[in-house]
Amino acid sequence: MPRVFVAGHNGMVGAAIVRRLGREHVELVQADRSELDLTNQQAVAGFFQSQRIDQVYLAAAKVGGIHANNTFPAEFIYQNLMMETNVIHQAFLSGVKKLLFLGSSCIYPKFAEQPMTEQALLKGELEATNEPYAIAKIAGIKLCESYNRQYGVDYRSVMPTNLYGPGDNFHPENSHVIPALMRRIHEAKCANAAEVVIWGSGTPCREFLHVDDMADASVAVMTLPTDKLAEHSEPMLSHINVGTGVDCTIRELAETLCDVVGYRGELVFDSTKPDGAPRKLLDVSRLKNLGWEASIGLKAGLKETYRWFVENADSIRG
Repeated sequence: MPRVFVAGHNGMVGAAIVRRLGREHVELVQADRSELDLTNQQAVAGFFQSQRIDQVYLAAAKVGGIHANNTFPAEFIYQNLMMETNVIHQAFLSGVKKLLFLGSSCIYPKFAEQPMTEQALLKGELEATNEPYAIAKIAGIKLCESYNRQYGVDYRSVMPTNLYGPGDNFHPENSHVIPALMRRIHEAKCANAAEVVIWGSGTPCREFLHVDDMADASVAVMTLPTDKLAEHSEPMLSHINVGTGVDCTIRELAETLCDVVGYRGELVFDSTKPDGAPRKLLDVSRLKNLGWEASIGLKAGLKETYRWFVENADSIRG
């Protein structure tokens, strides 16, 4: 039975991967932040040397929305680079042959042709608001590609679109768009507020993927036979887009959230705040050709996430 380490198992994505792996014949290896600091090279080395790990899902990351990325750029690039380099290198040194690195769609250029294919990587300038985070994620992809090329290991990368779901970070300022809006609209409903102010113009288009779909895709990509993966890949192209292939405007998202939450007030868009990239939609044809596609619709996923939010309102972060 393979021993599988899910780095970041307490985060939204890592927890979903752990849930999904519960259906597989594997032995899970877990270590939370109090037991293992992934930015500490010596600690990570000792962990891998002692655990006899066969596979790694690298889901650990420092993540956040536009405000957090703008406010803490040094933390975003440093912490993500350190986690990636430590885990990937120590996995290699300890003999791990299979690893899956979870990246982000922000790796692609700000004005990449839509929908964005895997080949768009490094073909233009990045969105300025999250450039440090994006550079760290690009480095993770290149680490995997480089170790594959030099050492013949099988380290793959998946690039998810915007994720949401149970276990998300609902901090009012440092979270991503869905949890931030969900919390703001929920609080407006509870306070009988006449309006909700939303950052930006509402016109940017975004694609959203439920975290349980992401977890299922991660396991699917990790377990794909090498020959099948090679049939749908350019040489050394180790990353695969993961998304729904469908996007919506931020205004449409906010209106859907109002419907889910039951808020009947007015939405006010503050166009003095940054929008970020005008559109971010992934080309997911490669993953579909490999036999996987998303199954959770946006509204159904938002309803489930809102139920979780209400049930855990006293204990969620922020």
